[in-house]
Amino acid sequence: MTKEEVQHLATLARIELSDVELDKFTKEMSAILSYVGTVKELVADTEAVEPTVGPRYNVFRPDVVTNKADAYTADLLAAMPQTEGRFMVVKKIIQTE
Repeated sequence: MTKEEVQHLATLARIELSDVELDKFTKEMSAILSYVGTVKELVADTEAVEPTVGPRYNVFRPDVVTNKADAYTADLLAAMPQTEGRFMVVKKIIQTE
Protein backbone atom coordinates (compact mmCIF):
# COMPACT_ATOMS: atom_id res chain seq x y z
CA MET A 1 0.00 0.00 0.00
CA THR A 2 1.11 3.52 -0.65
CA LYS A 3 1.09 6.38 1.84
CA GLU A 4 -1.66 8.04 -0.19
CA GLU A 5 -3.88 4.93 0.10
CA VAL A 6 -3.31 4.70 3.85
CA GLN A 7 -4.06 8.43 4.22
CA HIS A 8 -7.25 7.96 2.18
CA LEU A 9 -8.34 5.09 4.49
CA ALA A 10 -7.56 7.22 7.53
CA THR A 11 -9.63 10.06 6.09
CA LEU A 12 -12.56 7.71 5.46
CA ALA A 13 -12.27 6.43 9.04
CA ARG A 14 -11.97 10.02 10.30
CA ILE A 15 -8.60 9.29 11.90
CA GLU A 16 -5.81 11.85 11.92
CA LEU A 17 -2.35 10.32 11.39
CA SER A 18 1.00 11.96 12.00
CA ASP A 19 3.82 11.43 9.50
CA VAL A 20 5.41 8.83 11.79
CA GLU A 21 2.11 6.95 12.14
CA LEU A 22 1.53 7.16 8.39
CA ASP A 23 4.92 5.53 7.71
CA LYS A 24 4.30 2.88 10.36
CA PHE A 25 0.80 2.01 9.14
CA THR A 26 1.90 1.92 5.51
CA LYS A 27 4.42 -0.81 6.37
CA GLU A 28 1.97 -2.67 8.62
CA MET A 29 -0.87 -2.57 6.10
CA SER A 30 1.42 -3.92 3.38
CA ALA A 31 2.46 -6.78 5.68
CA ILE A 32 -1.18 -7.52 6.57
CA LEU A 33 -2.26 -7.55 2.92
CA SER A 34 0.66 -9.84 2.06
CA TYR A 35 -0.44 -12.22 4.82
CA VAL A 36 -4.05 -12.15 3.61
CA GLY A 37 -2.80 -13.02 0.12
CA THR A 38 -0.94 -16.01 1.56
CA VAL A 39 -4.04 -17.19 3.42
CA LYS A 40 -6.13 -16.74 0.28
CA GLU A 41 -3.75 -19.00 -1.65
CA LEU A 42 -3.98 -21.67 1.06
CA VAL A 43 -7.78 -21.55 1.02
CA ALA A 44 -7.76 -21.96 -2.76
CA ASP A 45 -5.60 -25.10 -2.36
CA THR A 46 -8.14 -26.72 0.02
CA GLU A 47 -11.26 -26.30 -2.12
CA ALA A 48 -11.01 -29.90 -3.39
CA VAL A 49 -10.78 -31.34 0.16
CA GLU A 50 -13.97 -32.81 1.61
CA PRO A 51 -15.14 -31.08 4.81
CA THR A 52 -14.73 -33.12 8.00
CA VAL A 53 -17.20 -31.15 10.09
CA GLY A 54 -20.07 -33.17 11.51
CA PRO A 55 -23.74 -32.32 11.15
CA ARG A 56 -24.75 -28.82 12.11
CA TYR A 57 -27.82 -27.90 14.09
CA ASN A 58 -29.27 -24.89 15.85
CA VAL A 59 -28.09 -24.77 19.46
CA PHE A 60 -30.03 -21.63 20.36
CA ARG A 61 -32.99 -21.74 22.67
CA PRO A 62 -36.31 -20.24 21.60
CA ASP A 63 -36.68 -16.54 22.39
CA VAL A 64 -39.27 -16.61 25.17
CA VAL A 65 -40.04 -13.91 27.73
CA THR A 66 -39.48 -15.47 31.16
CA ASN A 67 -40.42 -12.59 33.48
CA LYS A 68 -43.76 -10.96 34.09
CA ALA A 69 -44.44 -7.58 32.49
CA ASP A 70 -43.39 -4.67 34.73
CA ALA A 71 -41.84 -7.06 37.26
CA TYR A 72 -38.74 -4.85 37.69
CA THR A 73 -39.99 -1.46 36.51
CA ALA A 74 -40.70 -0.03 39.96
CA ASP A 75 -37.30 -1.11 41.32
CA LEU A 76 -35.45 0.34 38.32
CA LEU A 77 -37.30 3.63 38.44
CA ALA A 78 -36.71 3.92 42.19
CA ALA A 79 -32.95 3.58 41.60
CA MET A 80 -32.84 6.33 38.97
CA PRO A 81 -31.99 9.88 40.03
CA GLN A 82 -34.52 11.39 37.59
CA THR A 83 -37.62 9.94 35.94
CA GLU A 84 -40.60 11.08 33.89
CA GLY A 85 -43.56 8.81 34.44
CA ARG A 86 -42.45 5.29 33.53
CA PHE A 87 -39.28 6.50 31.78
CA MET A 88 -35.73 7.11 32.96
CA VAL A 89 -34.21 10.51 32.19
CA VAL A 90 -30.61 10.19 30.97
CA LYS A 91 -27.98 12.59 29.70
CA LYS A 92 -28.07 13.27 25.95
CA ILE A 93 -24.95 11.77 24.34
CA ILE A 94 -25.56 12.37 20.63
CA GLN A 95 -23.02 14.61 18.94
CA THR A 96 -23.82 16.37 15.68
CA GLU A 97 -20.22 17.30 14.86
